[in-house]
Amino acid sequence: MELSKNFNPQEAETKWYQQWLDQGLFASTPNEKPAYTIVIPPPNVTGVLHMGHALNNSVQDVLIRYARLKGFNTCWVPGTDHASIATEAKVVAMLREQGIDKNSLSREEFLKYAWEWKEKYGGIILQQLKKLGCALDWKRTAFTMDPDYYEAVIDVFIDLYQKGLIYRGVKMINWDPKAKTALSDEEVNHKEVNSKLYYVQYKLEETQADGTQHITVATVRPETILGDVAICVHPEDPRYTNLIGKYCFVPLINRRIPIIADEYIDMAFGTGCLKVTPAHDINDYNLGLKHQLEVIDTLNEDGTLSEAAGMYVGEDRFDVRKKIIVDLQALNQVEKIEDYKNQVGFSERTDAVIEPRLSMQWWCKMDGLAKPALDVVMQDDIKFYPAKFKNTYRHWMENIKDWCVSRQLRWGHRIPAWYDEQGRMVVAKTEAEAREIFGSNYTDFKADAALRQDDDVLDTWFSSWLWPMEVFGWNKNKSQNAELNYYYPTATLVTAPEIIFFWVARMIMAGLEYRQQIPFQQVYFTGIVRDKQGRKMSKSLGNSPDLLGLIDQFGADAVRFGVLISSPAGNDLLFDEAGLEQGRMFGNKLWNALKLLQILRQKERSEKQENTFASDWFEARLSEVQHWVEQDIKEFKLREALKKIYSLIWDDYCSWYLEWIKPGMDEPMDARQIEQAGRYFEELMKLLHPFMPFITEEIYAVLDPERKSFILESGINTGTTADKSLLQKGEWLKAIITAVRDLRVKQQLKPKDPIRLYLPESFRAQLEDLLPVLLRQVFAEEVLFAQSAPESGVAFMVDTLQCYITFEQEVDSEKMIADLQKDYDYLKGFLNSIEKKLSNEKFVQNAKAEVVEAELKKKNDAIEKMRLIEENLNLLRK
Repeated sequence: MELSKNFNPQEAETKWYQQWLDQGLFASTPNEKPAYTIVIPPPNVTGVLHMGHALNNSVQDVLIRYARLKGFNTCWVPGTDHASIATEAKVVAMLREQGIDKNSLSREEFLKYAWEWKEKYGGIILQQLKKLGCALDWKRTAFTMDPDYYEAVIDVFIDLYQKGLIYRGVKMINWDPKAKTALSDEEVNHKEVNSKLYYVQYKLEETQADGTQHITVATVRPETILGDVAICVHPEDPRYTNLIGKYCFVPLINRRIPIIADEYIDMAFGTGCLKVTPAHDINDYNLGLKHQLEVIDTLNEDGTLSEAAGMYVGEDRFDVRKKIIVDLQALNQVEKIEDYKNQVGFSERTDAVIEPRLSMQWWCKMDGLAKPALDVVMQDDIKFYPAKFKNTYRHWMENIKDWCVSRQLRWGHRIPAWYDEQGRMVVAKTEAEAREIFGSNYTDFKADAALRQDDDVLDTWFSSWLWPMEVFGWNKNKSQNAELNYYYPTATLVTAPEIIFFWVARMIMAGLEYRQQIPFQQVYFTGIVRDKQGRKMSKSLGNSPDLLGLIDQFGADAVRFGVLISSPAGNDLLFDEAGLEQGRMFGNKLWNALKLLQILRQKERSEKQENTFASDWFEARLSEVQHWVEQDIKEFKLREALKKIYSLIWDDYCSWYLEWIKPGMDEPMDARQIEQAGRYFEELMKLLHPFMPFITEEIYAVLDPERKSFILESGINTGTTADKSLLQKGEWLKAIITAVRDLRVKQQLKPKDPIRLYLPESFRAQLEDLLPVLLRQVFAEEVLFAQSAPESGVAFMVDTLQCYITFEQEVDSEKMIADLQKDYDYLKGFLNSIEKKLSNEKFVQNAKAEVVEAELKKKNDAIEKMRLIEENLNLLRK
């Protein structure tokens, strides 16, 4: 089979992915093999593939493919999340383009449009994952609003309500005025912004004895002044003790409010006075409860001022902020204005500034659910990688608050609560069941009474916390569910640390509550993909590349390579297209190695047994790297694993091994050597396959055109600790060849000018089987063993081996002396640094024994090298 000049990624990707699908390669059913399961973090139906997805899903694909090669029955479940806030925003925007106002539609009409939008756009990201090569079991694709999934969410809500863990109540919540819904604390991003601190005067009811007529308050939110119900000072603040219990007036509207005292007040901030607006700040709200203050809500749900404000009604809060200051200045009630930096909460979904707001919401009690979920992580029943995230998790779980589970949206799982005309409420799955409960609970309930279902939907995370269970049909069959019992708990969760609270913690809670099992055994937290300047990628910054465009340009393998080779375990990734170019070049290197193999396979063969050192060494090296890769992948050190594989292929296999087994000009190919070379290349493709699936599948097929199976079905050797002496010989061989080539350049010898190579007699036993390869590689007339320096020999050192070459041309002694002296001076400085470290008692006492031993070896090696250099210098100076 004639190979193309270069590997064509686009052609191969289309061909192989379709074949994998056609043959059901990724489909999984329970069998006698051990299961290895991953559930995908379900991307939003609004999503399209970006660099974060490339990292997260490439990691999952590596783990799944590697586990499959090791003999596991792998199952990677795909799916999408309905994403209430984001999807509703998309549908509202679509309707607006059509000239339709969401509020003019009934709930049913709006949901019809929403489902149409979801069917048209909701699966785009899953299709895009195929371009990346992801080995997902597509027949298992789940959606958080599939009928069975929807029912599971409602059943869990009802169960928790009946257990007393879900309740309804008025609390201060985070309000998104753009999406017009409540948000949890975790859905609010706090950013430092440049604000203004306004010093506003409140007129006192009575002029004080010292002539004081007002009290001054510093605020960054003057638009909330209209909801003020008190001024609060610290009881020990000498500036205001005479005012405690007295009254002042809210500017502009002249509402009479008390001046109260509380130790909560920070005397150092502003003027030491706090305006108390219970409806618009959680701390003010708590003060209001403590001091039994009135609550005046001056904001509408869209962020405009309400009728209760009495002024600026219907105007946007930020417009009012500007206007109210102008009006206050006209009354000479603005003392001064200062620049001020403060933290402001923004909606994670809409980026609107959050408003604290008192609201009737549904809540889930967290304390009882959180404790066991904390224990399983702290006890390492679930292992976090990197382990540093255990502390983040512990801090949040120990300080957990009740979860606001209701959202004021239409798209989502509608809360199964029903209200009669008197405002009484029951929780039930259907209206029919609700009527039965009303009839049982209330003797005056009439059978034909009108009932109204709660308009709110559940927080998106209230459905996705069931994901590892419900994708296997947990709710329909909780005990005799063969798939659930086989695949659950899942093996590994790969996710981003920013959803450790949203999703990871809650899945653990749900798994322990409903299966009495952890949902996964390991959690690997990927880093954030950043640009070369360290900035998080975003559309607004314009630094987020078009992932699909990169796949078209470089190929999926190269993109995966570039992302994974740049991603240190659990830390942020600095994305650079240079990594993708490196991946493409690596693909070309593989393709060229395949072409060389094909050429060597076509050469005349000899059955005569040649020297086997090259094959023996590479087999040991391959086994060593297989062992290291197994350890790295266990620890999620995928970058380190890929680097080892890359070096093994590029350096050891292509640059050294294939050159070592090449026959001389017009000589036949050793039949055993070429068969082994092909077998090793297959093993290398298996090792690389999880990282670069397409080119490895193509090469695997070319290596044996008669083979009908795929590389994933082949199995992999996880390696052993190899023969160290054999590996050492290989390193010596590489170093000697490199040193001789360098000397040829320094001595201005042509590559094939005749030389003699002298190796130390004391190492004859270790080096003798390297001679056939050495002769060919360094173009030596002879390789000899010597106890002393040959006359006119040019010395070089490999490790602690003293070697020489001789040649017919005249030796430049002065240059050699200068080079050796330079090496000697370097070693002298190096030895001084080692001796300084070893003379440090703290280092010797605290360092591990193997570290101290390594430093001692460096010291002894340096001393030996310096001794040999001195000998050479003495010879050259005679």
